[in-house]
This record gives sequence, structure tokens and C-alpha cells, in this order.
Amino acid sequence: MIDGDQTVDESLVRFVRATGPDHTDVQAEMAAHAEAESFPNVGRGAGAVLQLLARLADAETVFEFGSGFGYSASWFLRGGAGRVVLTEFDEDELALGREFLTDAGLAERCVFESGDAMETVERYGGPFDVVLVDHQKSRYPEAFEAVRRKLSPGGVIVADNVTRGPASFSAVLDHLESGEPLPADDDQTAGTAEYLDRVRTADEFDTAVLPVGSGLSVSVKRR
Repeated sequence: MIDGDQTVDESLVRFVRATGPDHTDVQAEMAAHAEAESFPNVGRGAGAVLQLLARLADAETVFEFGSGFGYSASWFLRGGAGRVVLTEFDEDELALGREFLTDAGLAERCVFESGDAMETVERYGGPFDVVLVDHQKSRYPEAFEAVRRKLSPGGVIVADNVTRGPASFSAVLDHLESGEPLPADDDQTAGTAEYLDRVRTADEFDTAVLPVGSGLSVSVKRR
């Protein structure tokens, strides 16, 4: 018998990892680097979902708002994505991502964009088949508006860190359940909650939250 919510959570994480795909050699190096540097990767469980979404969407083009050193991109590429546009403000992180993905033999299917993702996306007309939103939480709603019309029918927008991260999970939950006002001095929490409000009420999207990793909000554009 499993006693206590914390034990259940830990067991579910182990279960998701045990039933999902293993890291490739390069992904294992990425994960080790993330652990050593306390860098918040999506993790193997969420990565497996990204791989699956790329496969289900038959993704030709993936756009990432926030790519770090390429860990999430590696999962999209494992899912058969034809091209991933990586965006990262930190040039050193992006350069490291190029190294990792080159070592994995995947760099030729990547576009490495240094700078502000919100400025970068304006230079791309789409269509995108999958979009990952994983930059500043305060800018999540802005990212959604920037790509919702550029997403192909049947395409997917997935947002990371909706149940755990810099935003207050309890404040977001209270807002979603009962309309409680959000903290005026916490733009990370406000951005996360507003993003969820927008994708849940957008007529052209169906949305569900998957409790893997730090929580993935998955929105599919209706055909």
C-alpha cells in the first residue's frame, strides 16, 4: 500500500520513467549537465510526451519559446520533427545546445536563433505544427497570441511549468476553480493563469493539462 501524497507522487514519477523511452547517450549527457548546473529541463517524462506529440502531429516545423541547451528540441527531433527552431536569449546556452545536437547528429534539422523569442517569432510566418512555450511565464499569454494563427490545423501548443515552477500553483488553482484574484505583484503566476484561461476558452482549441514533469498544458487546434 502507498501511504501519503508525496509517496504517490514519487511512485508516479518512477512509473512514468520506467514505462517511457530511455535517454539517448547525448540526452543522458544533457541531463547530467542540467543536474550539475541545477538547470530546469523538462525531464525525461515530459520529454517523452514531446516526442509523442511531434509524432502524432506529423510535425514538419516545431517552434520553441525558450530552448536552453536543446534538451526539449532533442525530444521533438526523436519524434520525427523535420525542423526545430530553437530560441534562446543566453548565447552560451544556445552554443552548448548546438554542440549537443551536433554530437547527436541532429543539428542539420535545427535553426538556432539567439535573442528574444517574441521578436524571433515575428520573422516566421508558419505554419508551425508544434509550439513549445517555455520562456518567461509572464509572457506565456503573449506567446500564445503570437502563434495561434500560425499553427497548422491539428497542430499543438504545449506549455511547460503550469503545475510547478516559478508560478504559485495554489494561487493558479484557486483562480481557475473559484475565480480568486491573482497576486498583483507576481507576474509569473498571473502570466501562467492568464495563459491557461486563454487556451481553455479559445474556441479553436481543445486543451488538457498532463501532470508529468512540471505540468504540461497541451492545446490542439481543431481541424
